[in-house]
Order: sequence, then structure tokens, then C-alpha cells
Amino acid sequence: MGRLAELFDPETVAVVGATDREGAVGRAITENLLDGFDGEVVPINPGRDEVLGLECYPDVSSAPPIDLAVLVVPPDIVIDSLRELGEAGTRDVVVITAGFSETGGEGAERERQLREVADEYDLNVVGPNSLGVMSTPTGMNATFGPENALEGSISFMSQSGAFITAVLDWANEQGIGFQDVVSLGNKTVLDETDFVREWGDDPNTDVVIGYLEDVADGQGFLEAAREVTDDTPIVLVKSGRTDAGAQAASSHTGAIAGSERAYEAGLEQAGVLRARSVQELFDYARALAGLPEPESDGVAVVTNAGGPGVLTTDAVGDSTLEMANFTDETIARLAEAMPDEANVYNPIDAIGDADVDRFGEALEIALEDPNVGSAVVVAAPTAVLSYDELAERVIDELEAHDTPVVTCLMGGKRARDAEETLRESGIPNYFDPSRAVSGLDALARFRDIRERTIDEPERFDVDRERAREILARADRSDDNRLGVESMDLLDAYGIPTPQGEIVDDPGRAREVAESIAGDVVMKIVSPDISHKSDIGGVKVGVPDEEVYDAYEDLVARARNYQPDATILGVQVQELLDLERATETIVGMNRDPQFGPLLLFGLGGIFVEILEDTSVRVAPIGEGEAREMVDEIQAAPLLRGARGREPADVEGVVETIQRLSQLVTEFPAILELDVNPLVAGPDGVQAIDLRLTVDTDALEPTDDTEEL
Repeated sequence: MGRLAELFDPETVAVVGATDREGAVGRAITENLLDGFDGEVVPINPGRDEVLGLECYPDVSSAPPIDLAVLVVPPDIVIDSLRELGEAGTRDVVVITAGFSETGGEGAERERQLREVADEYDLNVVGPNSLGVMSTPTGMNATFGPENALEGSISFMSQSGAFITAVLDWANEQGIGFQDVVSLGNKTVLDETDFVREWGDDPNTDVVIGYLEDVADGQGFLEAAREVTDDTPIVLVKSGRTDAGAQAASSHTGAIAGSERAYEAGLEQAGVLRARSVQELFDYARALAGLPEPESDGVAVVTNAGGPGVLTTDAVGDSTLEMANFTDETIARLAEAMPDEANVYNPIDAIGDADVDRFGEALEIALEDPNVGSAVVVAAPTAVLSYDELAERVIDELEAHDTPVVTCLMGGKRARDAEETLRESGIPNYFDPSRAVSGLDALARFRDIRERTIDEPERFDVDRERAREILARADRSDDNRLGVESMDLLDAYGIPTPQGEIVDDPGRAREVAESIAGDVVMKIVSPDISHKSDIGGVKVGVPDEEVYDAYEDLVARARNYQPDATILGVQVQELLDLERATETIVGMNRDPQFGPLLLFGLGGIFVEILEDTSVRVAPIGEGEAREMVDEIQAAPLLRGARGREPADVEGVVETIQRLSQLVTEFPAILELDVNPLVAGPDGVQAIDLRLTVDTDALEPTDDTEEL
């Protein structure tokens, strides 16, 4: 167990603010503790001599030694009470009291003071504004909720106390038990990362589940979850999936890769299974808590009803699993064992008069097929089928084959006793076949998470000092943005760029063009004009003799379009063969929780229209960079679809890695777009660049050991 072990296994719990007044939170918590806690309950309240038959102490200093304190005092007393607990040697505290940062400026200042006291005394503080904590092995219910949890192997955290009370009411009815339960509250000291680490070290926690509205430290959570999911699955419901604020971002990457994309990418990289609903959260958790991992993705379906069998088959098709292809031997054995009217292919339809023996034999034969990694038993009630006996037979087959089996015993009261029997052996029963399949799907996905390998990010030899000097130019910009005039930044990090130069007079433009073989591309350079092609600010295939006039025309167009725009000049650049290449985009948007969020996708003018992109939280290694390339729908274009010459995919992968290093080493880069990054058979070239820099945070980090 980790540093929070005593929080969940105290010998003495003090309720600071305990009372016997009807309807008071202090009374509810004291009663809940007295109802089942194995240890000692210590009420503390200067206004009481006795609370609910227990001796009540006036203050912390006069009370016996306290392992865990639950604060239910007014907000203006919390800080002093916390300090008294620190002085007395208590390390674990739950602050039930509200009235902190959720209430405005005064509350935020109070929360800052709480954090300072916790740091001073090295306190583990849950909350404030928390429902409390539970731990079923000791019977501890240090909450003011109306329900205690049943005992089980699922540990549960929630950012909403009301969510906990609702879930426990439902879970108790469903017979679903928990190990530990935590209401995170405002997460001033302890947050989701702390509890993920704690439960990852707890041998009695089989699954970690949670409801989160945000993640306090995205990078820290990602690191912790990656370690924990080597052994323990994490399933989360994350609310707030829209992000209108992303539409205000100044870069393509910022607009496309909003906060929700960051959560989606970060949680996936962390190995977290994300549920879309509370029902799915527990459908996943029930399977993960009690069943072995499947050795393959092949699913066998055994049913006595054709319609539900088809529904189950559809659900498998919608998942990451597949219907198992039975061997000829399996089909022959099923044909011998089943009636002539039965379907011996997958899904196995043992037909409506199937009894327990026929069901059991079909399941046994299916589980012995080498192509079957898991199975679903789907049964409709009939007069010849005993659900209770079928449950026992399913348990026997799972134990004999050590292959995950879930059931869908359709019906109401008839299935309740059988469902409880199955639950005691770790087999979840679902009313809906699609939910049964989702449970097996979670098992297979967690198996893949455990088996994956994560490459360490490569550290390229780059010119960081040159990059810092280029980024410092943003200090001279009104809005801290830089454009193609800073293409040398990419060169400093080894990202190829075409031959060219930015010039501020037409004569120099002609000289640069003559130094480049063939015709050139010319683009207006202005931090105030984002979409150059929309205003005619780009000319392609300009011969040397037309460069002078083209320069004058580009500047005039820009002036007419936006008279107050800052015109830095015109970029004269080598013309690339785009017929043989694919325009892509590689970029970064710095997310408040997870940090640098990398984006790759189809670029050029299509980036905002098609949004064919993939994202990852940096830093990343080669494997994840390659996955980003493979995930986009346009990936076949890069690999040579329909006779196209394959692009330099290795060059794209390396460019993503180099950009990952750049934005990790320079936290001052808030947004960055390389669009387009042209990928052709002969390599990659970054054609255009836009970025936003926080010049106050410009100094590069010296700690590159974690890159």
C-alpha cells in the first residue's frame, strides 16, 4: 500500500464538529461511522460533553491520538482546525466543509491558506467541499451520504458527491460492491492522480473507476496511469465533452484540437478506458473485476433465441472484437450434439427447447475451440430452462476453461437469483446483449493496453540556443505571433524547409529567385493575414523575369485587403512538385491540463474542412508518432494508394518527433502550425509556419532527462 493507506484503514476517526442535532451533517457522519466502523470514533466539539453516547472532546489537543480527522466546521474555522491537527500529528484529513474556491474570491483565498497549512504539516487532505470517504473492509463510512457501500474490489472516486450517493443507491440494488470510495471535492491537495497511484498499489483493488470533470495535472496523471494500468484497469467517465473555447484559438491546431481532444488523447495514452455513460462505466468494471483476460478477440455466442443471437452478433461487429470462426472439428462436434434444427455455426442457436444440458454442452464445445477467446450466453426464458441451473453450469465451464464468459439472462424476477449466483463467481449478467459484449470488449482492450510497449522519446541533436533567439522575436510582435519569417526555428530542430528567403524589396526578390533553380513560389508575409491564398497572397510557378512585378502585386493585394496590416515582405521559395506529394499538417496546441498536444493530419486548404487528424500528448516516441500517421483516413495517400508513388513516411514520423521535442523543451510555445508539411517520395519539406509564444516563459527547460 502507498502513502494513503492509513486514510482508508485508520484505527481512530475523529469528527471535528460532531453533533447530535437532528439534520446536521456532523451528526450524519458520526452516525454513519458508528453504524459499522471497526475502529474508535472520537467526537470533537467544544459545545458538547457527549454526542450519540460517546464522550465529546472540546478540541484536538485534548482528544486521543487521531489517525483520520473529518472536518465539519464552519469555513472560517477550517484553517485553524487543520493547523491544530497538524500540530497534534494527524496526517490524514477529510474536509467536508464547503465555502472555498467554488464560492468566489474570499473562498479562493481560504483555499490557498488550506493548501499552505497542508504543505507545512505534510497533510493528506481530501476536499474541501467533499462528501467524505468510505472503506468497506473496515466498515468505515466517513460520509454524510444516506447509503453505505457493499464490499467489493472496485475502488471509486468522484468529483461530484451527489454522483456518489446516486451510484451507491443503484449499486446496492444491483449487488455491486466497492473497496474504497472517495469524494474528491475541490482537489486542493489530493487529486485523482494520488488515488490512482494508491489503488494501483492496493492488492485488494481489482478495478479503479471514476467520474471526473477535469484532471488537475494531466502530465502527472498520464504518467501515473501508465504505470498502474500495467496491472490494474482504470475506467473513467469524463464530463464536459464540448469546448466552445477552442473555436477562438488562433491556429488550425488550436481550433481542431480543443480540450476534449486533449482528454481523449491523454486518457488513451495513459491506458484509461473511457466510458460514455454511468451504465457503461459499470458494465466495464463488472467484467474487469471478476473475469480472466481473453487470449484472442474471437467471441462465441450461445443462445436459444435467434433474434437475441443476431443482436449479439451485431454488437460484436460494433466492438473491437470479432465473431470466432469455428474449426471444422468444433462444427462437427456441435452438429453431433445439437438437434438438426439448431445452427452449429457462430452464433450457436440451440433453439427454443434447449435445456441446461444442451446449453452447457454447446458452451463447452465452443470454449474448447482454439479460435474462441471469450463467450456470451444469451438466454430467453422458457418452461424447460432453469436459469439457476444454467448459472451453475456457466460457472463450471468458466472454471474449467479459464476463458471469460458473460451472460445475458433476459427477463425480470426469473433471472434475479441466477444473477446473484453468477455475481458471486465474478460473472456479470446483462439484460442487453450489447452490454454483455461491451464487458468482453473492455477485457480485450485492457489486455491490449497491458501488452503494448511505449517507446522512449528520441532526443535529437538540435540547436536550442538558436531556437530560443528566434522565439524571442515574438516579444517585438503586438500579439506574440510569429510566421514564416521564423522558419529558421524549424531548421534549428532539423525539420527540412525549401530553399528561399524573405525579402522586403522587389529587386532582392529577383536576386533570390535567380539563385533558385526553376520557377519559384511567392507569398505575402504578414502576421495579420492568416489565409494568404484567400486574398491572392500566393503566386505559384513564377519565372525569374516576372518576380519583380509579382512582388509589387502581392504587396498591393495585401494593402487593399487589410490597409493596417503589418507587411514584413514577401517570401521567395523553391517550387516543389506537389503533384507527386501530399500536403499534411503537423502542429501543437498547449492544453491547460495535459500540456503540449500534437496534431497530424491532411493539411493545406483541407485541414479545417475535412479535419482528418490524429492527436497525442507530447513528448512521444517513434511508435506513437507512427500511430499518428497511420490513424488518419488519408494515410493510404502517403503509402502509395492507387498507383501513387509512396511518400517518405519515415521523414514524416521523424518530423513529428522533432516537433514533439521542440514544444516540450520550449513551454513558451503556446500554439504552432507547420502547414503544409509536404510529404513526397524524396522527403518532407515544411512550407509554412505559424506560432504563438509566451515570451514571459521563454527560457527553455534545462531538464531534458524525461524527454
